[in-house]
Amino acid sequence: MDAFFASVELLRYPQLKGLPVVIGGGRRKVDELLLQGPDGTGLRERHFIPVEDFPLLKDYVGRGVITTATYPARQFGVGSAMGMMKAAKLCPQAIVLPVDFDEVRRFSRLFKSTIMEIAPVMQDRGVDEVYIDFTDVPGGQREGGRVLARLIQKSIFDVTGLTCSIGVAPNRLLAKMASEFNKPNGISIVYEEDLQTRIWPLNVRKINGIGPKAGEKLARLGIETIGQLAAQDEQWLMGHFGKSTGAWMHRVAWGRDDSPVVTESEPVSMSRETTFDRDLHAVRDRTELGAIFTNLCMRLAEDLQRKGYVARTIGIKLRYDDFKIATRDHTANLYTADGATIRQLAGQCLKRVPLDKRLRLLGVRASTLARRGEEPLLEPRAGATAETRRRKPGSADGADGAEGVGGTAQLF
Repeated sequence: MDAFFASVELLRYPQLKGLPVVIGGGRRKVDELLLQGPDGTGLRERHFIPVEDFPLLKDYVGRGVITTATYPARQFGVGSAMGMMKAAKLCPQAIVLPVDFDEVRRFSRLFKSTIMEIAPVMQDRGVDEVYIDFTDVPGGQREGGRVLARLIQKSIFDVTGLTCSIGVAPNRLLAKMASEFNKPNGISIVYEEDLQTRIWPLNVRKINGIGPKAGEKLARLGIETIGQLAAQDEQWLMGHFGKSTGAWMHRVAWGRDDSPVVTESEPVSMSRETTFDRDLHAVRDRTELGAIFTNLCMRLAEDLQRKGYVARTIGIKLRYDDFKIATRDHTANLYTADGATIRQLAGQCLKRVPLDKRLRLLGVRASTLARRGEEPLLEPRAGATAETRRRKPGSADGADGAEGVGGTAQLF
């Protein structure tokens, strides 16, 4: 989907079309303020609100990051995951609006269900992206897939009013890259014979799976384009990046990807987290933290219930003011999707982390998932109702292995 979060906002406020708009920052209160207007009458219609009444990025104060930006904002160098204070220096005149997650999820369900009516072999890749297998869809091969791609674009626009960009290629790897070629509202067809002319000139970071660290290491080795990567000996790449990664790099540089479009996959975990507008202290801001913590647990429970899952392991994640991270898990002798139970189990984890420093972020995570009604039978253990375990340093979610502060009396 094209600038999905921002495009959803432009449906709500069409007077902002063509203007630089960034989405991110604080909680959603801006609508009430805009509807009230300067005199507080509360009589204004959304689409009649003057552009000059919207909040500007130059006035933003906080530590939020940009979720997405409209294409006019991107022309100033503003992009996703950029700090909003930094973005304000690049494009101070941009209008800033917070994310409406409920509305974004509603439109996400709409565009995906629209695709499924046309091409039922679809892999969900997040709130705004999917893979679709055209192979056996009637008309899927016409004009290299362009006819079906046009139909999908038109159908999504008719249902949602939103545009999307589609890349069609022999495999997922190339299709992902092709989808970025002609944004917004574009269609790009890439054939196997286009590899050298259209794929090899691209930066290696355009390969889905080569992140910042690998990109930096490749640049130090004098490799910046996919073509330069393809020119390297596979054994040489394996020597620098390891057997598995090196072989994978060589394979994808040559456009090879045999991974299928997977129509169903079971989630490994679900989580909710929030970054605070200001650092909070476990003692001095106990009431505020307690409310936030409870809300995260309840929202996580709602996610589990809505998707039909229960969890056995509940964990927490803390990021301190020095950016260090601590995580703890609590594995119970039961499966649950109950908010109060999740809050209780997460509270047990809090007793095992240091709370003497200010906090930037707080998160709650559910794992060891099972479909509701299909939970494995658990053996009861004498003298215990739950077991706890501490995740080791260097785990996938960045646990730093910090020891808990013994004797903590009050927790939020």
